[in-house]
Amino acid sequence: MTTVSPITSIAANVIGDLADVRGVVPEGTNSHTFDPAPSMAEVLERADIVFVNGLKLEEPTKKLAAKNMSSKAVLVSIGEQVLEPAQYKYDFSFPRSGGKPNPHLWTDPLLAKRYAEVVRDAMAKADPAHGREYAANEAAFAARVDRFDQALRTAFATIPRDRRKLLTYHDAYAYFADDYGWTVIGAIQVSDFEDPTPKEVAALIEQVRAERVPAIFGSEVFPSPVLEQIGREAHVRYVDQLRDDDLPGRPGDPEHSWLGLMRADYLTITEAMGGDASALRDVPVDNVAVDKAVYPQ
Repeated sequence: MTTVSPITSIAANVIGDLADVRGVVPEGTNSHTFDPAPSMAEVLERADIVFVNGLKLEEPTKKLAAKNMSSKAVLVSIGEQVLEPAQYKYDFSFPRSGGKPNPHLWTDPLLAKRYAEVVRDAMAKADPAHGREYAANEAAFAARVDRFDQALRTAFATIPRDRRKLLTYHDAYAYFADDYGWTVIGAIQVSDFEDPTPKEVAALIEQVRAERVPAIFGSEVFPSPVLEQIGREAHVRYVDQLRDDDLPGRPGDPEHSWLGLMRADYLTITEAMGGDASALRDVPVDNVAVDKAVYPQ
C-alpha cells in the first residue's frame, strides 16, 4: 500500500509486477486533510508493507494504517529516512511554530531518487528472493532521474538567475528550489489551508511587482481566484497548470508517472519564465518497470 500518487509511481517503478501495489489517497486530493473511508481499514489489514511520505503529510491515513495493519506488516515512513530532522524546511505554508515541516520532498528529483532507494531496501528485506530485481529496477529508475536532472539544469540555465523566483498556490517546491537554484518568494495557501487575508494579498501584489517575475503559478487541481487577482493586479502572467500529486493522463498512459508529473511541471515553469525547455521534451517519462499499481481517482 502507498499513499499519494507520486509515491505509488516511484514504488511501482521499483516493484514492477513482483507485488501488488495499491494507492490510498485519490489523485488530485488534498493529502494533508484527506480522511480515508472506514472501509479502507479492511484493505490496510491485508497489506504487508505500507509506504507513507511522513513528515506529517498524511496523518489521517497513517493513523488508520497503524491501527489496522497486521502485526507482521511494516510501516515505512519514507521522508524520515530520506532527511534528518535538521534538514526539514519550515516556510510559508509550513511554519516552524506549527510543528509540521514541508513534506514535499518528491518534487526534488535528487530526493525522489532517495525515495526509490528506501522502497528498494524495504522490499528486498521483505522479499529477499527478488532483491536483485528490486535493485535493478531502482538502478534503472535512478538513471532516468539522472538524465532528467541534467535536462533540468540545461533548461534552467536558459533563465537568468534573478528570474528564477517562484510564487505558487501550494508551497511544494522548497527542497527543489535549494537544489536547482530557485527562490520561493511566497505561497498563497497558508498554514491553515485557507486563502490569505486581504492585507496579505496586498503585500504579495507589491512583492510580485518588486520582484519583477514574469509569471506566478497556480494549481490545476485547486483553482485560486486569489492568485488570479494577484497576477492581474501585478500585471504578470498567471499560469494555473502545476500539479503537486496528480499524475498526467490516466493510469496506464506513458506520461502517468512521477517523471511525467515532474517533466510537465518544470516544462511549464521554464517556458512561463521565458526559458528554453527543449532539453526536457526529450526525456522519457514512462516507467522502467511495468506499472500495474492501482491509482484511486
